[in-house]
Amino acid sequence: MAPMPKSLSEASLQLEQQLCFALYSTSLAMTKLYKPQLQQIGLTYPQYLAMLALWEHDGLTVSALGEQLHLDSGTLTPLLKRLESADLVSRQRDDEDERRVMVRLTPAGKRLKSRAMRIPATMLDAAQCAPTEAQTLTRQIQMLRNRLSTA
Repeated sequence: MAPMPKSLSEASLQLEQQLCFALYSTSLAMTKLYKPQLQQIGLTYPQYLAMLALWEHDGLTVSALGEQLHLDSGTLTPLLKRLESADLVSRQRDDEDERRVMVRLTPAGKRLKSRAMRIPATMLDAAQCAPTEAQTLTRQIQMLRNRLSTA
């Protein structure tokens, strides 16, 4: 393999040329925009993600929820404890397999969904992003995440 010309090598180390930095700084900007929206409904960003997963599929096991959120149990357990303390979810051992813990929405957790319904549109407006553009970006980032996960 031929050595890279010096200019290409130096350019590859410029901060603004880094895909990882673009993703990182965009994530920071996105969560900063979410913060006031989520404060209005009493959730942190990671809690919001867990609630999104449960609003979509209530009654997940802790391990299935962790897989969906890409979180390990050491991160997920304290998050679920806080949601349980807020009376938004309940955790119970599975009757069929006591090794599994099921996470279910409480009535308050189910009601919170209606208050969260405005958040996605608010975020699209803030990003000045059409729904189709957001869907395309989301698919591209998911494909990148999946490739990186298998690398």
